Amino acid sequence: MILPTTVVGSFPAVKGTGLGAIIDPYRHAVRFAVAEQIRAGVDIISDGQVREGMIQAFTGKLPGVRDDTVISRILPAASGITVGDTRYALSQTGKVKGILTGPSSIAHALRIKTPEYRNRDEVVLDIAAALAVEAQALAKEGVCMIQIDEPILSTGAADIATGAEAIGIIARSVDLPVCVHVCGPLAGIIDTLLRLPVAVLDIEAATQPENLEIFDEKDLRGKMIGCGCVASSDHEVESVDLIRERIETCIDTFSHDRILIDPDCGLRMHTPEGAAAKLSRMCEAVRLVRREYE
Repeated sequence: MILPTTVVGSFPAVKGTGLGAIIDPYRHAVRFAVAEQIRAGVDIISDGQVREGMIQAFTGKLPGVRDDTVISRILPAASGITVGDTRYALSQTGKVKGILTGPSSIAHALRIKTPEYRNRDEVVLDIAAALAVEAQALAKEGVCMIQIDEPILSTGAADIATGAEAIGIIARSVDLPVCVHVCGPLAGIIDTLLRLPVAVLDIEAATQPENLEIFDEKDLRGKMIGCGCVASSDHEVESVDLIRERIETCIDTFSHDRILIDPDCGLRMHTPEGAAAKLSRMCEAVRLVRREYE
């Protein structure tokens, strides 16, 4: 497929009502998010990431973590954390990505209150081992890709070498494409990111167009690039023409057969109508550009 469309992950959580909502407050939100992504025309969807926050969704299920505190050795969850929602998404469409919050981003949101760990880097690596089990469970469900979200890596707050090692632990645990999403300016870490054993590197290009410039004369090492062409940080819904211009700029940088198109980041903080409109216009812009290569 030329210029496959996807999402970084999250969609606004629209909770249901009635008895079903008491049993599972997010059941309706998952179904709504999946339906809206499909209706917009997204080729590779997510489960919507509507449950809790990107950190709490995982830390609440990992043995060794209580609330925001590491209290003992971190182990894999007793059962799949995101498997249920992902299984539903797969029942609705053939191409679904499984999404994991990255080990470094999780570890740096936690307090360490146990002698089990000498430093935070050890926490990062144990979280990676736990998430590798989750990635394997998602692979067995039939996802077409695993995405690891590591927003903290561009901030300088986390050790990039440890972060890269942790991503490698997850990526090597599954036999399917792995994508790493890192938002923010990437100039300081791009060489490390390009050495990661992953198939896709997903970046912000709508609000961080300078990220495109840093790839000049870089060896992509066979990677695809996920190009954010919709501004997640701006609630204004861009025109199809503007999104098309951004896509064409990304094509000029990487070529049309090396990129996926998605928003800069997740859309959870938008209204449901705004998020759906952004995805719909993104997909319309891609359809227009695809005609040039058919």
